[in-house]
Amino acid sequence: MPKKLPRYPIYILSKGRAKTRLTMKALEKLGIPYYVAVEEHEYDEYCKYEKFGTVLKMPFSNHGKGGGPARNWCWDHSMAMGFKRHWLMDDNIYEFWRWHLNRRYRIESGSAFLRAPEDFVDRYENIYLAGLQYKFFCVDNYFHPPYILNTRIMSCFLIQNDCPHRWRARYNEDVDLSLRVLKDGGVTCLFYAFLCGKARTGTVKGGNTEEIYGDKNELDVGGTFEKSKMLADLHPDVVKMETRYGRIHHTVDITPFRDNKLIWKQGTKIENQGPNNYGLKMVRNFGKEDQFIQDPPQWRK
Repeated sequence: MPKKLPRYPIYILSKGRAKTRLTMKALEKLGIPYYVAVEEHEYDEYCKYEKFGTVLKMPFSNHGKGGGPARNWCWDHSMAMGFKRHWLMDDNIYEFWRWHLNRRYRIESGSAFLRAPEDFVDRYENIYLAGLQYKFFCVDNYFHPPYILNTRIMSCFLIQNDCPHRWRARYNEDVDLSLRVLKDGGVTCLFYAFLCGKARTGTVKGGNTEEIYGDKNELDVGGTFEKSKMLADLHPDVVKMETRYGRIHHTVDITPFRDNKLIWKQGTKIENQGPNNYGLKMVRNFGKEDQFIQDPPQWRK
């Protein structure tokens, strides 16, 4: 079967991680092209490591406003090329996984984990934000649906370009954008069928952590106070601040938006009513013995 690349462009925002390049390496391993958007002062450094992707130089550096300006710049770039949607990924994703029959399988080849979500959201008018769930939130032998609607999207986004809202917050901008979409009656879609293996926050050197968390007050243990306060100020109706494990955290009430309805795109038809695995096959010892798995895993019997 011919390989199908993602329909929409992939943007990776990166800062101070030209050498680690986790997300870039993960996509290169799978043969998927991407753009990596970097600030002016780091453009030459990233070009030294350019392989399968294209380095884009953004027209600013060290502005101290968080990731919003860079995220919006990628958004505009995709629109200028005429795309309806774009992928936006953090630069600390090291692998991608398939969730199948309540078990995780590492994706070793192909781009089905991006093409399948694209096809799904394109059937509807109002899925403005979609994304892949984190691998560490899916534990083997527990049930998860293939996707859930109307929740927060983080780190690995598929964004509809005519979304009426843009990135704005200095902190927790992903939660802020998700909430504004939901409050307008739009729909978000978080996929569990495909997962991203993301390094835990603070475990990879680089990023803009020092730039936006440089001025901490005495309450800001672990850098959580200011970002939680900003989100609570923006959305006092659904966001509350509380202390847990010795730190200030925020809690978000998504329940008012659970019933936001999907709108089927008029004229959309699904040609193949049967299963479509997008060419995916489960394989043991990939690249070595290639033992195809035909029967259900033994733990299910």
